[in-house]
Amino acid sequence: MSLRIFGLLMLLALTSCVSNSPAERQSKADLLVAGKGWQKLQLPTVDFVLTAYVPSNISSSDTLTIYVEGDGLAWINASTPSFNPTPNNPLALKLALRDTSPAAYLARPCQYVELSQSRNCSQKYWTQSRFSPEVIDATNQAIDQIKLRFNADKLILVGYSGGGAVAALATARRQDVIRLVTIAGNLDHRIWVKEHHLSPLSNSLNPADEWEKLQNIPQTHFVGGKDLNVGESVARGYAAKFPSSLAPSIIVIPNFDHYCCWEENWPNLKDRNQ
Repeated sequence: MSLRIFGLLMLLALTSCVSNSPAERQSKADLLVAGKGWQKLQLPTVDFVLTAYVPSNISSSDTLTIYVEGDGLAWINASTPSFNPTPNNPLALKLALRDTSPAAYLARPCQYVELSQSRNCSQKYWTQSRFSPEVIDATNQAIDQIKLRFNADKLILVGYSGGGAVAALATARRQDVIRLVTIAGNLDHRIWVKEHHLSPLSNSLNPADEWEKLQNIPQTHFVGGKDLNVGESVARGYAAKFPSSLAPSIIVIPNFDHYCCWEENWPNLKDRNQ
């Protein structure tokens, strides 16, 4: 691994570790949603228990937007996986809370749960197996439960970073998604690991391989022009798999990076290119 990439990963890890105990990260999210009148749910699936946050007072809605979180605190440094992937900066949750339409939030496996009491929470599920079939199956099982609570018929899936890959892979296995949106989405992890000189995600599905199942789904993929983690080339590589007439929309925001400045601008960005 090059010194430049090691430095980049260390910087990302340090950014995420300002307050790095799992209890503090959990408390931060709980306080965030409490101020908006949302509540925490624990959704059992075959392989995991997934955490969701939803409005406390749910009204039936024909269309529901579900936000899927990023990889969270997956690594302590360039060579050491985290013991708990709960994010310090849950950007997808912050975006969900800014959505004025009916919305819910879904964490990734092993985020916001007590790992000692949870099934299958081994480090592989936030490292090389982060997009594995069992992760995608669990995500869809949790989505079904959230959808039922809202009595929704149609879904918009929004994924941030690695959550963009999960949202895309979940969409490829569903018939009820009317739109797929990603922010800094890792839509072709083969390109991503090659660019960063990382080990392949050998036990993970790759959204770019599933383009045929996704070619008729309206899609918008946002990329930060200054994103050094998941840059424009990843989205372009994914889009290149599609026939030109069906290529998904990619919107590059020049001054944004992997974290800034999606939250404050989200209300205006979300409805672009619908």
